[in-house]
Amino acid sequence: MSDANDPWLIVGLGNPGPEYAANRHNVGFMVADLLAERIGGKFKRAPKAQAQVLEGRIGPPGPLSRRVVVAKPMSYMNLSGGPVSALRDFYKVPLDHVVAVHDELDIDYGALRLKLGGGDNGHNGLKSMTKSLGPDYHRIRFGIGRPPGRMQVADFVLKDFSSTERKELAFLVDRAADSVECLLAEGLERAQSAYNS
Repeated sequence: MSDANDPWLIVGLGNPGPEYAANRHNVGFMVADLLAERIGGKFKRAPKAQAQVLEGRIGPPGPLSRRVVVAKPMSYMNLSGGPVSALRDFYKVPLDHVVAVHDELDIDYGALRLKLGGGDNGHNGLKSMTKSLGPDYHRIRFGIGRPPGRMQVADFVLKDFSSTERKELAFLVDRAADSVECLLAEGLERAQSAYNS
């Protein structure tokens, strides 16, 4: 069983490289980048894992402050499980202290859903993580909506957010980062009632 002193591993899912940076599929990286900014540090190469990491603390000083490792796997989305598993072993993170932040097709754009465990819903990053870790980690699902018309899902997730979506994106990424902080400080139920939409 985990305790309050155990570190948390916050994994933003995405694809490495500038050509993917603004894609819908990379919203997990966007949230990880904002958390890193809030902590006030820079990502560095992870020891023993194909990932970039930042170690620090999240939350107000005192008993609600949490030790965290914010990570961005550099393996491409469908191979995320390997780096996440290596990070979890290296930092000795209990499984219920692993949080994946990822894009979600079946939720309206900008809506958030926090949950513990569950299926992968066809998401290759989650599929890979579940294969490596089992399903019992937290997920913060960031809605990107369904592709319009006959557009293929693979094309849709690898496209940048539309100009209309981009108007709200910074606010929504900020809210997703807030939900991570709330989950760590106050627990899943509290975070769900505050942020699930």
